Amino acid sequence: MAGSWRARAQAGGMLLALLGWISSCVTTFVPLWKSLNLDLNELEVWTMGLWQVCIAREEGAVECRAHGSFLALPPELRVSRLLMCLSNGLGLLGCLLAAPGLEGWRACEDKPGLKRRLLLAGGAAFGTAGMATLAPVSWVAYNTVLDFWDNTVPDIVPRWEFGEATFLGWFAGAFLAAGGLLLACSARSTRTATPPAPTCRQPPATRGPAGDHHPHPKNTDLVI
Repeated sequence: MAGSWRARAQAGGMLLALLGWISSCVTTFVPLWKSLNLDLNELEVWTMGLWQVCIAREEGAVECRAHGSFLALPPELRVSRLLMCLSNGLGLLGCLLAAPGLEGWRACEDKPGLKRRLLLAGGAAFGTAGMATLAPVSWVAYNTVLDFWDNTVPDIVPRWEFGEATFLGWFAGAFLAAGGLLLACSARSTRTATPPAPTCRQPPATRGPAGDHHPHPKNTDLVI
């Protein structure tokens, strides 16, 4: 029963972590972190990501332009680039570490301690990747809310709003953290009690037919 629970927890944790890692990679590169609808020109929708700004027109044409200098970006976008790339690298490292530690994986079957340590390291990498995804997405979302409700900006000026990548990033970070936690918990429960060492018992002494306690008969006199 315990082995079945561990196998299910490891499979569920790995599935969540992989889904979160893929979603985090998509969030990093899609230009959908912010969206801007122009009231004066409703035929255009502006979207912004970490790497480029795109303009989607009603006829279906999409025009994208990369950001200028890295140093010219706002602080939240510069830090978000670094943290999202770090998250993607940690997610890949977590996959490479956790996969050999799974119970269904035949690698290192004769070394259960090594498999448990690999699973713990993979879970820790996934958890750190989740935090590295949640932090930049939440920071950009916080600044978007501040700019949207800024009273110093006239109402006629269009405001940036949340893009689809913001919500995808939140789900990705949550999946990575949950998957890493499941893997770490399943690794903690893989400790099996070592069987007790066999005790050496001496065979009982045999008794003679007359109830004699000596195991061997008495020596007889030699007859010449």
